[in-house]
Amino acid sequence: MGDYHVHLHPHEPRPETSPPPGQYPPGHVDAFVERALSRGAAEVGFTEHLYRFVEFAPAIEGFWTAGTRQDLTEQSRRMYYDELNLHLDRYVEAVTGARDRGLPVRLGMEVDWFPAHMDRVAGILAQYPFDFLVGSVHWVGEWALDHPAVTHEYERRGVRRAYEDYFALVTELAEAGVVQVLGHADVVKKFGHRCDTEPVDLYERLVAAAVRGGVAVEVNSAGLRKRCAEPYPAPTLLRMCHDAGVPITLASDAHEPHEAADRFDEIARYARAAGYREQLTFDVGGASRPVALPDPDAAAA
Repeated sequence: MGDYHVHLHPHEPRPETSPPPGQYPPGHVDAFVERALSRGAAEVGFTEHLYRFVEFAPAIEGFWTAGTRQDLTEQSRRMYYDELNLHLDRYVEAVTGARDRGLPVRLGMEVDWFPAHMDRVAGILAQYPFDFLVGSVHWVGEWALDHPAVTHEYERRGVRRAYEDYFALVTELAEAGVVQVLGHADVVKKFGHRCDTEPVDLYERLVAAAVRGGVAVEVNSAGLRKRCAEPYPAPTLLRMCHDAGVPITLASDAHEPHEAADRFDEIARYARAAGYREQLTFDVGGASRPVALPDPDAAAA
């Protein structure tokens, strides 16, 4: 059982628990791995946010200048430049160096979906030895939909419209052939906003796109730590993924060591309730293969 969505730096510096952004002092990677292994994970896949690396700035900086909502554009640009403080070579060296020391780690990246910018993004990604890539949608145009400073946009736009706009983008991502795994597939629910009726039509399009694109969907425990109080994706969406043959990975979306493999017994049960008995694992070099999904209740018996 691997944790295939782990970040080495939080969004905002926390000197008491994390090193300065872009620094990887001795023991930092190890702390994430040790916590994950103590919770039953066999390996850890690190997936730092693509937009935080200075090397991608020339490819994506123009993304936020095309917006028509000045308030949303300004907030997104502030967030972007505040967090533009990582360097690819240092990150890659930190993870591959840990692997060379014998730690069970994989090198990944959380790739944001920036329509019209992905060719340049893919060209940069191809220069590095990633074992896997997780794809996520954090921006609907200039709106950073999972940022707490702009949750008012759900009310202004309307919840159903917000879901439609978000799912249109994550559906594009699913079949684009850029990544191997879809991250927090229904993060649009993060702050507890729900449609009046479950958007099964949007789920259907996403699942069909995932099948066409050959991507897995992660079962992400971070939703249990958010206001939605539910893993990503929702039970109905996860069952639909299972029925369509879409594979899964497990993910904590940790940003600090204590979150690594957080509540993995719960999300293993959650995935099994949807019908899953296997999860994907990634080998060094990028080959994927199914392995058994643990049954926490059987292990405890």
